[in-house]
Amino acid sequence: MASRVRVWLNRTYAENVFFMDQLRRNPSDRAVEIHATHGDPDSPVLAAADTAELEPEGLSPAAYVEFALDQCARRGIDVFVPRLHQSAIAAHRADFEAAGTALLAPTPEAVAVFEDKIVAYEAVQAIGVPVPPWWRVRSADELLAAVDELESTGHKACFKPASGAGGVGFRVITRAPFSLAHLNGFPSPYVHLDLVVEALRVAEEPVDWLVMPRLEQPEVSVDCLTGTDNRVRLAVGRTKNGRRRGFTLHEQWLEPARRIAEGFGLHHLSNIQFRMLGDVPVLMDVNSRPAGGLHQLSLCGINVPWLAVQLALGEDPGEVAPPFLGQDYTVVSGPRPLRPVSLPQQRVEETEVLLPAVPSQPVEAVESAAQVLPL
Repeated sequence: MASRVRVWLNRTYAENVFFMDQLRRNPSDRAVEIHATHGDPDSPVLAAADTAELEPEGLSPAAYVEFALDQCARRGIDVFVPRLHQSAIAAHRADFEAAGTALLAPTPEAVAVFEDKIVAYEAVQAIGVPVPPWWRVRSADELLAAVDELESTGHKACFKPASGAGGVGFRVITRAPFSLAHLNGFPSPYVHLDLVVEALRVAEEPVDWLVMPRLEQPEVSVDCLTGTDNRVRLAVGRTKNGRRRGFTLHEQWLEPARRIAEGFGLHHLSNIQFRMLGDVPVLMDVNSRPAGGLHQLSLCGINVPWLAVQLALGEDPGEVAPPFLGQDYTVVSGPRPLRPVSLPQQRVEETEVLLPAVPSQPVEAVESAAQVLPL
């Protein structure tokens, strides 16, 4: 009988409750126990885990590595899926291996390339992957020059932090005068150029922004599973066009994604995003970690989190293709139970998490794919 696999996810995003669900429902029928740590006691990943702890705040990357090594030793972790301080942790891969823990993470060099979007654009452009025109902006004058040049060629300008994830800080520049139209409906990402310029002029701290044209849909997010031999085992594109989502195996998306994953050592799970500039697919972003929407590939009959754990454990699944492409879908929010505030509290039985003990137990809405299969 195969031994139990102990997996740890550190300070990850809420959507990874589905990553955890898929590990438990793996097609190998292997027993999986999940440890989770987070800085927020109300994170649903803590409730979804078998064991959970609050993370200490304010640790330097080096101190966090020591914390992580201690967690692995005390908890008997077989596979560690790091998000926080991924680069520092990846640089100590040998230390984790000595502790009996495999890292589900890319090389530290790959993490360094894709931590800075401008460094990433320069690097992937050098291997022939198309990127949009871009400007690095640190001042109001640099912003104005970039916006003028973009608008002169018919583009809308947008900006986002040169480092960051999840769309945090993304804004679209507009010159339309402020009116009630800006107050109707939900808040939008549009911000008036004059307000941005004024904010930059009075700011006490410098900014580091990437300014580029606003790219058009469809957005195609390619999930890759890559071995330490730099060979991609799986690549599937998830398409997004407004509310509608779907899947693609078209090489115009998969070929450049494979080139990036294999060329830069994006081992294990990565997510490579493209959008359209005119009629040309161009790189939008690269995530050196599993995407929050990775579980949606269960609609194609594959359990990618489990394939990644197998690969990390040295049980190479070989090249994998989805047996079919799922039908188009949308995503909706649903409730997930939360733990009581006091931690640590260990789960006795899985049903205690899946079903709240009392109707008033607090829950958090987590985005999920409609009709996701229980793989």
